[in-house]
Amino acid sequence: MDEKRVVVALFGLAVAVVVGLLAVEFVAALTVSIFLYYSTRRYYKFLQRFRLPARIRAGIVIASLVVPLLLLISYTLVLLVIEARQFVNDSAVIDVAAESAPWLGGIETIPEFTVQGMYQAYQAGELDVFIQFASEHATFLTNLISGFFLNTFIVVIVTYYLLVDGARLRSWLLRFDDDAIIREYLEAVDSELEAVLFGNLLNVIATALIAITVYHGYNAVAPAQAAVPYPTLAGALTGVASLIPVVGMKIVYLPLTVIAAVPILLSANQTLLVYVAGFLVGAVVVVDTIPDLVLRPLLSGDTTHVGLLMLAYTLGPVVLGFYGLFFAPIVLVVALTFANTALPRLLGAEPEEGIHRDQLRLDHF
Repeated sequence: MDEKRVVVALFGLAVAVVVGLLAVEFVAALTVSIFLYYSTRRYYKFLQRFRLPARIRAGIVIASLVVPLLLLISYTLVLLVIEARQFVNDSAVIDVAAESAPWLGGIETIPEFTVQGMYQAYQAGELDVFIQFASEHATFLTNLISGFFLNTFIVVIVTYYLLVDGARLRSWLLRFDDDAIIREYLEAVDSELEAVLFGNLLNVIATALIAITVYHGYNAVAPAQAAVPYPTLAGALTGVASLIPVVGMKIVYLPLTVIAAVPILLSANQTLLVYVAGFLVGAVVVVDTIPDLVLRPLLSGDTTHVGLLMLAYTLGPVVLGFYGLFFAPIVLVVALTFANTALPRLLGAEPEEGIHRDQLRLDHF
């Protein structure tokens, strides 16, 4: 009997190692999936009141995330291409670039970013240098594009099935309960992750709405020469950047301030800088400071310390790269909940000393 247990245990260990290696290979996509699952689970549960099937509700949630995100990215790329084309055609950037990169030597203008414009540029041979560059770096570009779509596919699929089968996975984990310690810990960490990550999603939405209102309000009162460009897009990007506390929103409204100030500095009427200074003050106070002081503490979960959460969001990308922005807060919540819930029980403390004192447990019955 013991020999069979050892064989089964070794087989299970081998399977766990293989699964772990695969998970490490796609750790970024899996981390984003878990982040999105807990961020949108309350929305998924809210749709239940309309008596929709689980799969339809999950599809609505995914569509609500993917479609706006794709529109935002597409809109941003189109604006970047249009502005870059205008900037290049109005300056000597092409000549400088041709000296630094010989393969750009045959380009005189940037084609219009339309189907007709691109087709005419192709017929005229203006795209030959770009086609040659893409051919020479085909392997790199193929890996980059395929990797992006593969990770996006993993995020969508894993998030979808976590929403649909999350309760089933939770029930499976609770089968390994031991004196209610595992149940208490899993329920506590599940609840806190939902509170923290859903709160961050609300913070992003609220910050984006505040930023859009402030930017449009500023453009309504400021002269056209001092207006900030694309206030709606800039506001949405400000909300997304708010995921990174302290420095996040500054990477949006500080460049906006510079963009609005440069034409004024190059003109004769520099008195309009007063409006730009007013925009900067409004962005710092209304967009940056007030949400951080008021909204973030209210939306940061039930027990997770706000300061530690801010450190996790700040240091996570520094240590782990992009996915650290999502991985670090998850690890923080899991660790703090273990220290507050499971560790005291393992050390002999009474169950009532856990963080959920009013929560019914198996040992109450």
